[in-house]
Amino acid sequence: MAGQTIITPAGKGFEPGNGAIKKNMSILWLRVALGCYAIGLIYALVALNRTSDLFSRIAIHAASLGMVFHFVSLAEAVLLSGQITLASVHNSESLLAFLIMTVFMIVYFIYQTTSPGIVVFPVVFLLTFIAATGQQPFLLTSSGLRTGWLFAHIALIFTGYAALVLSFGASLLYLIQESSLKSKNPGRIFTRLPALQVIDEIGYRSLLLGFPFMTLGLIAGSVVAEAKFGRVDFLDPKVFLSVLMWAVYLIMVYTRWNAGWRGRRAAILASFAFVAAIVAWAANYFSGIHRFVAS
Repeated sequence: MAGQTIITPAGKGFEPGNGAIKKNMSILWLRVALGCYAIGLIYALVALNRTSDLFSRIAIHAASLGMVFHFVSLAEAVLLSGQITLASVHNSESLLAFLIMTVFMIVYFIYQTTSPGIVVFPVVFLLTFIAATGQQPFLLTSSGLRTGWLFAHIALIFTGYAALVLSFGASLLYLIQESSLKSKNPGRIFTRLPALQVIDEIGYRSLLLGFPFMTLGLIAGSVVAEAKFGRVDFLDPKVFLSVLMWAVYLIMVYTRWNAGWRGRRAAILASFAFVAAIVAWAANYFSGIHRFVAS
């Protein structure tokens, strides 16, 4: 819940030649990453009809390579701004896409399954595409954005979003596979998915991973808002919807931890939480004190 930010195109305040070159390199690496993620997107589309261990391995290697180029792109943006903080990274879609891939890779190394990629790869590709083609790298020029609290706010909130995307992906797969199994006529893809219990566990652990990050991120945002404005405006669309999203997140954790909700009910609730997260994210474009500024 950081204050309103003045954002200017990358390269301002630097020598035109060097700034333009670095900006172009950042965009170049991001577009190379986009090409790698495109392979994952194709895998997600093909996997709806058929599965292949070879294609699955190709997709995961391409995604890993894409993350390397993506990280280089983000690093270029940080070096261009002169600040080694996430607050100076160019557009938010790029950073969120990278964090989603990071959480996905953690899940992959634990469970050795690319099945959540059916949901994750299209989301990451879309976010990266928007970042690589629709916007130019941004620099955050407000001095308030250079505080450690804002760094914590951005990093924690975005990690919470990334974990929520994984939880939603697993929940969606659970609902689809459960419906397919009940129909007694599962498609090819569903014969290769992990057991329902494993998919449910992926969704649950992703949820537990994301909730503390989301909570601490909101606390850090409150500190930034208090320091800049002297209060937290809970009537602001972004603030109100963020708190509402956190409340839905809390209900999810409670129902799974204490009420023992599993399977279908938990998956449906995770879908509602994902929708709430999208609405809260969209509010960044309408909030009076916390918004993204397009180039």
